[in-house]
Amino acid sequence: MPAVVVIGTQWGDEGKGKIVDNLAEQADVVVRYSGGSNAGHTVVVDGKEYKLHLLPSGILYKGKTCVVANGVVLDPESILKELRGMEAQGIDVSGLRISDRAHVVLPYHKKLDELQEAALGDAKIGTTNKGIGPCYMDKAARVGIRVADLIDPEVFAQKLARNIAEKNKILTAIYGAEPFDYATVLAQYNEYAKQLAPYVTDTATLLHQSVAKGEKIMFEGAQATFLDLDHGTYPYVTSSNPIAGGVSTGAGVGPKAITTVVGVVKAYSTRVGEGPFATELLNETGDHIRQRGHEYGTTTGRPRRCGWLDARVVRYAAMLNSLDYLAITRLDILDELPSLKICVGYRHNGRLLEEIPASLKVLAEVEPIYEEMPGWQQDISGIRKYEDLPLNARRYVERLSEVVGVPLGIVSVGPGREQTIILKKMF
Repeated sequence: MPAVVVIGTQWGDEGKGKIVDNLAEQADVVVRYSGGSNAGHTVVVDGKEYKLHLLPSGILYKGKTCVVANGVVLDPESILKELRGMEAQGIDVSGLRISDRAHVVLPYHKKLDELQEAALGDAKIGTTNKGIGPCYMDKAARVGIRVADLIDPEVFAQKLARNIAEKNKILTAIYGAEPFDYATVLAQYNEYAKQLAPYVTDTATLLHQSVAKGEKIMFEGAQATFLDLDHGTYPYVTSSNPIAGGVSTGAGVGPKAITTVVGVVKAYSTRVGEGPFATELLNETGDHIRQRGHEYGTTTGRPRRCGWLDARVVRYAAMLNSLDYLAITRLDILDELPSLKICVGYRHNGRLLEEIPASLKVLAEVEPIYEEMPGWQQDISGIRKYEDLPLNARRYVERLSEVVGVPLGIVSVGPGREQTIILKKMF
């Protein structure tokens, strides 16, 4: 029973959607195990672009079981909008399964997200205002509303009444905001519940049955390693655990079920929002990468901060996730640059650091140690064999593999499904 986990090794936006779409074709079951509608995967099929936020990427293949697992926080409005959009394009969504234990994002979560972020001022985290953090806060505080509660009208009515009363106190007394009307939210979410109920099940049991049958399972992470709540650049992180270890809690499968972990690495570095970024390029090269790579958020449209590839970050991600293979994406974006730099380490106050500092003060002060390499300055988007890549392109990704200590598995040279060079089959 092969079970493959695909995770981001940087700050998200590595092009995981492209990789999971490629692997989803071979899988029987595709599972989303963390995060919410703050995530975004962009998949290009026959020149047509699909933007996914909550639906697993396997939804684009007929006959796949697509699981939104318990670790996800589910925005009913968002996922129903995605479902209707897929159906309008002739895509079969009957294979979707939603965990009855997933927590539900409600309107007050979104409003609190917006107000809390605004109150932070210059210390803002850079959230998407999708209500993800406040929903996870309720989950941890044990006052959250789960999908199982949502589809039970009596239970939902009771829990919503309690929560609306509590949240309205916070909204009015602390923020001076308008309160939510209980009856309006109740009616709206009861309608969502009716539409979602056919897809709801115990997904942990479903996945164990898939394991027992020897089916091929792929777990797709949202966000990435350095946005992990425990291991990322806290507090500039997401509110869940997108690392490979999050699969066990976020999907309800034991760690022994996982056979392969693939780390997706963008051929340069980007991040959205606030927080230290050692290799950030605040110059024409950074602008060139942003424009050529269309580096704007799938969910927010915000311009991404761009920089040289930070292999030290990827090496730490390899350790945290027990990576088996690297999947390099967006290599073609670097086609026009005459020279490239890879950060292979950090120095702070003259001392070589052996770790990624937990202190953001220190991380903001580190000096990246660069190795400079010549570019290839030719279009690689039409190349389909690894040996046909320019020598300097191969040297670039092989040096990354050497620094990180993980072999190459996939190299992507463009957004299309056909622009994927497979060096190692994962299933």
